[in-house]
Amino acid sequence: MFKTLSDAWRIREIRSKMIFTLLMIVVYRLGNVIPIPFMDKTVVSQIMNGSEGGLVSLLDLLAGGSLKQMSVFALSIYPYITASIVVQLLTIAFPRLGEIARDGEMGKKKIAKYTKIGAVILGIFEANAIANGLFAKAIIAKGYIEMTLVITSLLAGSMFLVWLGEIITERGVGNGISIIIFLGIVSNLPTQIGTFIYGIMTGTVGILTILGVVLAAIAIVVVVVLINEGERKITVQYAKKVVGRKMYGGQATHIPVKVNMSGVMPVIFASSLLAMPQTLSLLFSGGTPSWITSYLTVEGSVGVYVYSVMNFILIILFGFFYSSIQFNTVEYAKNLQQYGGFIPGIRPGKPTGEYLQRISNRITFSGSIILALIASAPIVLSRLSGMKINFGGTSVIIIVGVVIETMKQIESMMLMRHYKGFLNK
Repeated sequence: MFKTLSDAWRIREIRSKMIFTLLMIVVYRLGNVIPIPFMDKTVVSQIMNGSEGGLVSLLDLLAGGSLKQMSVFALSIYPYITASIVVQLLTIAFPRLGEIARDGEMGKKKIAKYTKIGAVILGIFEANAIANGLFAKAIIAKGYIEMTLVITSLLAGSMFLVWLGEIITERGVGNGISIIIFLGIVSNLPTQIGTFIYGIMTGTVGILTILGVVLAAIAIVVVVVLINEGERKITVQYAKKVVGRKMYGGQATHIPVKVNMSGVMPVIFASSLLAMPQTLSLLFSGGTPSWITSYLTVEGSVGVYVYSVMNFILIILFGFFYSSIQFNTVEYAKNLQQYGGFIPGIRPGKPTGEYLQRISNRITFSGSIILALIASAPIVLSRLSGMKINFGGTSVIIIVGVVIETMKQIESMMLMRHYKGFLNK
């Protein structure tokens, strides 16, 4: 990775993209310290340190610490992420919307427009919930103008992050939205390390415990890399065709079926569903009922087991759901048959689709179980070590995935540059 970055830095075009990305990162971090007007930071700190701190701390972790400071980026980019997930699901539910999504570049622009509209609607809803629910006590003046200004600041900050992600994708190293999410998670890493060091200095946490947590974290990262890069290659042979005096086809290729085809989406969906009851009660009533804390959160003595089992099952279910969306075996089999391709030993048409579905189900099941184990690992480590580990499995999967995809993007830029240099000679 470091060699790739070093080689890329020597190329002027890529170096300018990397510098531009770094400048946008500075803008993002500066925005995290710009406060929202009419907010009492003392009351905000009390709310963050109160009984609601479990879920609020998680939201603050994903927002890069901006929620704790109630900055203009407190909503982060998650209204846009939620809207994109909803629109993606709607393209499956409504065939007309699915046709628009497959209509080339124009279709992508329309879907992006719908996603932004949905992000604005969700952003207004979430900003209103934060202003009138979670942090209602922290607002100094509760007049119409003051509340409108608070909600507008939260919404404007979130949409600015969407624009920032897009401009990083266009003029920077790419993957702008993913980089924004990555920065929000990684910015809390120094605090977590400081907590570990403080625990060692005060004697509340043993060195062996810290060593065990570090080794477990390394093992999780290795497993995430393996499932992100792992794939099953299904051999495909194309029949030979004679056109005029030339013979075409006859070559062999393969269909790559990835182990983690759905990425981090199953983990995000599962955690979002499980956090919904506590989130709604916090945002609109200002407190969490005891039965939710006891049975539906990791903080309860019984709830930690109920939460872990439900999280495990939901990740597997959503893993199958997303793989069926991304890898349509029926369409794949039809395309293979249309272009003269076949899998050795399997008849073209319906038998090929059934064979691909069988292989996809097996791989998806294995990948989903691994994802569920990774998502549950921090909960188990927290229980065994007695330390509060803020970095969950979802965070690790996102961090590793973004790093891998960014490196691939830079490598593709280098490859294109070498091709251009060859053609210009």
